[in-house]
Amino acid sequence: MATLSVKPSPRFQLPDWHTNSYLLSTNAERQRDASHQIRQEAQVLCNETNNQTIWDEHDNRTRLAERIDTVNRWKEMLDKCLTDLDAEIDALTQMKESAEQNLQAKNLPLDVAIECLTLRESRRDIDVVKDPVEEELHKEVEVTEAAKKALQQKISQAFEKLCLLQEVRQQLNSDHRGKMETVDIDRGCFSLNLKSPNISLKINPTRVPNGSTTLQQWDDCSQFNKSRAEAEMKGAIELREAIALTIAKTNNELEAQRVATEFAFRKRLWEMEKVYRELKWQEKNTLEEIAELQEDIRHLEEDLRRKLQNLKLCHTRLETRTYRPNVELCRDQAQCGLTEEAQQLEATTAALKQKLAQAQDALDALYQHLARLQADIACKANSMLLDTKCMDTRRKLTMPAEKFVPEVDTFTRTTNRTLSPLKTCQLQLT
Repeated sequence: MATLSVKPSPRFQLPDWHTNSYLLSTNAERQRDASHQIRQEAQVLCNETNNQTIWDEHDNRTRLAERIDTVNRWKEMLDKCLTDLDAEIDALTQMKESAEQNLQAKNLPLDVAIECLTLRESRRDIDVVKDPVEEELHKEVEVTEAAKKALQQKISQAFEKLCLLQEVRQQLNSDHRGKMETVDIDRGCFSLNLKSPNISLKINPTRVPNGSTTLQQWDDCSQFNKSRAEAEMKGAIELREAIALTIAKTNNELEAQRVATEFAFRKRLWEMEKVYRELKWQEKNTLEEIAELQEDIRHLEEDLRRKLQNLKLCHTRLETRTYRPNVELCRDQAQCGLTEEAQQLEATTAALKQKLAQAQDALDALYQHLARLQADIACKANSMLLDTKCMDTRRKLTMPAEKFVPEVDTFTRTTNRTLSPLKTCQLQLT
């Protein structure tokens, strides 16, 4: 006989069953509404984010393009600045080399002036005088040394300026390289798109790297480098102008001093030649006077000898007449005449002896003065030869070294050309 099996579980009431069905339907509708709302919001969000992404990418591409243009402009400015800087470095280097050549060239006038002073130390006796030539030569040494000092100062300034320009160029070159690398990087970023094969997610790409600067700092740094380069180039241009002015000024001063010194030499030579001719004329007249005086002395001596013979005759007569006997030894007219004749002859002989002594003294004085004249003539000839040698040496200042041939031998003091009779006489005396 069959039996009823009852499942041992709780049993719900019918209202519970209806309520559960209603709740399921209601929840399903609410879930569908919520899902629909989410789908709508998701669609709106996708549209908004897509638009935002597109515009953000477009804006950033524009920013990258503008940044590339900005950096390119700076790179071009730095290119021009570097070109100008290189040109200024070359120009300043050439000016510095020109100043060094001018400084080296100043050794010649200094050596020539010192050589002239050394040569003129060989003057003798009264000719060792502090004349305008010596003053101009000392002044020439001072002007040359001052010119060398001024040029050396400008060369030192040019060296320091070149070091600063090289330092600025190195800084500009570094800035230029950085901007070139930046342009290459930004152009690479600008060329990327969604289909590029080498795009990927990176770890913390929004981090701020160490050493990052603000846009203002970047702009200030670039402007500072450019401004510093321009300021240094301006200073270099002013220095080049100052060096050129110094070169021209020192050359003009040395040329003016050279002209003044050579004028003093020519004037001094003219004075010495004038004195030399005067002394030679005096020597000639003195020699003629000596010859005439010697002739007069011979005449005086002959006259004195004749007077002595007459006096001997007179004395012999007087002495012989003293042997007259007795009363015949009278002072007759003959005795008185012979006595007067003897006295007159003695007075004449004394006068002739005195005049002869005076003539001999005058002759000795003439010989002594002639010796002084000839010594002074020799001094003048020596001084003129020395100054002529100085003028010959100074031809180096206006003549290329390869064309310079001394006209006066320094060691033998002989000429290498035909001289005037006056100069030939001078050389014979020396």
